[in-house]
Amino acid sequence: MKPFLSALILVFCAALAPAQEATPVVSSVHHATEGHVWGALIFATNDASQLTGAQEPVHTELPKLNERLAKVFPFKHFEILGQHRQDIFREYESWVVPSRDLFMKIDSKGPADKGGVNLHLQVWREQQVLVKSDAVLRKDSPLFIGGPPWKEGRLIFVLFLERK
Repeated sequence: MKPFLSALILVFCAALAPAQEATPVVSSVHHATEGHVWGALIFATNDASQLTGAQEPVHTELPKLNERLAKVFPFKHFEILGQHRQDIFREYESWVVPSRDLFMKIDSKGPADKGGVNLHLQVWREQQVLVKSDAVLRKDSPLFIGGPPWKEGRLIFVLFLERK
């Protein structure tokens, strides 16, 4: 019984060791993904003085993002306020969080016909759901979701399928 007690004390002492000395645990669980997305929160306005001036880099695969947004929304100026990359998991919810106040919940509904991913989307502001929608997200075809008015303009959520 003494060796068992020694082993138990050793395990207990190891659990109390400082975190920086602990060996990281690598999980062997691999969650299946449906794709990888880039999400951005964009401020749209006609008054350039309303822009914050903080220039977040535009996604490299969306070089004409402002021109594409201007075709859909009646604004002249667009600024990325925040952005976030996220895997879309099969059977698990995913969250795209480009800001602490406005974020998106994504549930995969499986592969779409002709490529892409079927999604159920919810846009949240703090604890409130603003928009619920089903959509198909395809490579090279970003999804633009008009958000709430903000300052002298509007917030827009962009979702782009980087890879499937």
